[in-house]
Amino acid sequence: MERIEEQFANLNIVKRSSGTTEPTYLLGIDASKTVQAEKESLIAVLCSNGSIRIYDKERLYILREFRGYPGLLNGVKFANSCDNIYSSCTDGTVKCWDARLASEKPVQLFKGYPSNIFISFDISCNDHVICAGTEKVDDDALLVFWDARINSQDLSTSKDPLGAYSETHSDDVTQVRFHPSNPNMVVSGSTDGLVNVFDISIDNEDDALVTTCNSVSSVSCIGWSGKDYKQIYCMTHDEGFCWWDLNHLDTDEPITRLNIQDVREVINVKGGILDYLVGGLYHEKMDKLFVVGGTNTGIIHLLSCTTAGLIHVTSLHGGHAATVRSFCWNMQDDSLLTGGEDAQLLLWKPGALDKTFTKKDSMKIASSVYQRVRVHSNDSFKKRKKQ
Repeated sequence: MERIEEQFANLNIVKRSSGTTEPTYLLGIDASKTVQAEKESLIAVLCSNGSIRIYDKERLYILREFRGYPGLLNGVKFANSCDNIYSSCTDGTVKCWDARLASEKPVQLFKGYPSNIFISFDISCNDHVICAGTEKVDDDALLVFWDARINSQDLSTSKDPLGAYSETHSDDVTQVRFHPSNPNMVVSGSTDGLVNVFDISIDNEDDALVTTCNSVSSVSCIGWSGKDYKQIYCMTHDEGFCWWDLNHLDTDEPITRLNIQDVREVINVKGGILDYLVGGLYHEKMDKLFVVGGTNTGIIHLLSCTTAGLIHVTSLHGGHAATVRSFCWNMQDDSLLTGGEDAQLLLWKPGALDKTFTKKDSMKIASSVYQRVRVHSNDSFKKRKKQ
């Protein structure tokens, strides 16, 4: 634990994003997966005004901005094999742009079914399949799938769905995450409290459902962890945390590794408090799962996951002036990008010269919160499946 603590505690701010005329919360961050020495590395940031900004990583300059008119964009993800950037949209589409082009028009448009409002999505590790989750409309909450491969013989930029799953969630599908190395495995989370794991290589929805885990609360974040990524974790809108081991599905061992109803009530943060959770970070080199949380004043807490509970590792001070809403960890150079409600994007690197950046005042605006944070009725938890 000492080596881990030292590595993260050694992070210092090396760059702060250039200012913008429009103050927005930074809700999601992803970095380009391609490595091209002659070209700058790109960062994509989802903003609370429903747009995506593309930054040069090293300088944190805004290069261009994409919008989802007439809808608002939700989620942001680079393709794994090129610099295309994807986002789902409330207008019932998933949009794909070339991040290196200034064109406002998507290079590919994935259309949903009538009345679909997409609020979550992901693309498989081989860039072949897109899956997007919808808000509940009438009695339907769907997972919709598309073939993401671009056929050069097909001149159309619009694609219809391959199909959808409609039976496994009873409320808004807030999160979708493909397995990092198996393109057929995908996990989804919903305000109905359920976290479902699917094998989409199997033809029908019932048989494709590998397992259902119950978080007993509205799901805000899910992800894969563990050796060969055979574990999944979940965070809830009321700051709960669950961690399950899929290795034990066919054994007598319980699959639940950890279940905390409210992390804020049990965590011991050295010299401080925890106000919220941001997301999870599985560190492959250390084979350890970490949880990122923070305070409303911008302090970032890093917690280590153990079967005994969450343990405070270290805290990052002096960066943000308000709630941190997003982060992106780079395993290659151990750098960290963070974005928050102060409209700031920060780049942290280990052992870097601390330039003693002055913390900027918060640019927090009340109207921005409405787009991403909703109070969920307890009614959504009445329809349950057994774990």
